[in-house]
Amino acid sequence: MIIIDRFEGTFAVLETDSGFIDVPQINLPKEAKEGDLLIQTPDGYLVDTEATAARRNQLLARTKNRKEK
Repeated sequence: MIIIDRFEGTFAVLETDSGFIDVPQINLPKEAKEGDLLIQTPDGYLVDTEATAARRNQLLARTKNRKEK
């Protein structure tokens, strides 16, 4: 799994299964934002919109459950 952790200057810090890597923002899709899940292809990266939405919904549900307790 590859997640955009944050942007620093002209680089994106990506969290991968093996740690963090810095990638020039120019190598990411223009619509990419923090928290997006990416798919690496031979031509670069794509935003996995379905996986990103599912992950965001899961995190929102987890946050909601914590507030209700």
